[in-house]
Amino acid sequence: MEVNLNKENFEKEVLKSDKTVLVDFWATWCGPCQMIAPVVEDIAKQGIVKVGKVNVDDNQDLAIEYGVMSIPTLIFFKNGNKVKEVVGFHSKSELEEIISKL
Repeated sequence: MEVNLNKENFEKEVLKSDKTVLVDFWATWCGPCQMIAPVVEDIAKQGIVKVGKVNVDDNQDLAIEYGVMSIPTLIFFKNGNKVKEVVGFHSKSELEEIISKL
């Protein structure tokens, strides 16, 4: 399951989560974001990490706070801390490999 994130729920859903969280910073107009969306959705269905999505057009404050300059940007959080960041399209196997090392 994917959680739509915003300034109001980010702390509870990401920073205070007891699971590792993959946060997908994206926008509707972004081609690479649309390409990676099914990959992120598959990872969410696996349940190995919690997945949250931040629409950067609706949540510019979060994008700025986490230094998102390009999208898609995937940021991995563990115990409330940013532990890994990747930018651009990545395959499911690449993301699974990153997750396995967290």
